[in-house]
Amino acid sequence: MSNPEQEYTQPIGLDVGTSRIVVARGKDKRQEYDTQLNAFLTLPYSKLAESLLRRENVFHEVQGADIVVAGNDAEKFAEVFHVETRRPMANGVLNPDEPYSIAVVRRIITKLVGRAAADGQKVFFSVPAKGENLNGAIRYHEASLRQILTELGYEATPIEEGLAVVYGELAASNFSGVGISCGSGLCNICLAVLSVPVLSFSVPKAGDFIDSNAAEVTGDRANRLRISKEQGFQLNGFTADRVHNALTVYYQEVIVNLIDSLRAHIASAQKLPKLEQSVPLVLSGGTAMPKGFLDYFSKVLAAGEFPLKLSEVRVSGDPLHSTARGALMAALC
Repeated sequence: MSNPEQEYTQPIGLDVGTSRIVVARGKDKRQEYDTQLNAFLTLPYSKLAESLLRRENVFHEVQGADIVVAGNDAEKFAEVFHVETRRPMANGVLNPDEPYSIAVVRRIITKLVGRAAADGQKVFFSVPAKGENLNGAIRYHEASLRQILTELGYEATPIEEGLAVVYGELAASNFSGVGISCGSGLCNICLAVLSVPVLSFSVPKAGDFIDSNAAEVTGDRANRLRISKEQGFQLNGFTADRVHNALTVYYQEVIVNLIDSLRAHIASAQKLPKLEQSVPLVLSGGTAMPKGFLDYFSKVLAAGEFPLKLSEVRVSGDPLHSTARGALMAALC
């Protein structure tokens, strides 16, 4: 860690996402962010390879017979070798099929936050909300992240991802409204009133669902489709391009499923507080970034009755950092 980061003693916000891990720090009444891709790949160990990686300042660690290249550098090597990166997380939690999952996440988190600069330095870290077949996995995931951060000297507190979006985006409405994080592994949703979560859940169809299904029907690599999706894809109907059309089909399925789940959960919620005023709904996360996402979301939302009065529906002005920013805001409260 650089000296400024070592000397930073204020609370930290940490978004531990399936695709990216983001740290947020406050500085001069604004936020600063640092990000690493939550991915890795392995290379066969040799002294020469390890020496060359160290010389090139590649983020790596030797694990037995493997050299594990992690974070942003993993994507660069994946392009060079035409392979998929491996993911230490899946569906919003630690990946049970990856033996290096905890080691890689620990390595990336340590790179981003370093050791606590003061005893009891606070960090709020994101965790997914309960969802289909996830509840037990979430407990293990949360406990593992807490242990990593505690070992680094932090006082670690989990915050559900949807609630973090509320903290990061809805200050103007007194932290009342719907925060939605459209990530890679999950879409996380929270309805909060005056910062108190009254409904929180996750749905499994999200960015990875789009990438893997589009890759299957086009024969392309999911990692390449993810990059294409984030850099230039627009959700603006069908074209002559088969990759664009495949992404469009699965994007539309994710949005319809998200809105159907939102309607069903709100309509069936017990003891939902009576809201006299309409509330905003804000979308964040990398999956919500393409142009046309908001238009299609609003179109599907308007096609049927919705059990909540909404004052506005918008995408965050900084969707990749919204969860980390909200976690920082919660840590500062």
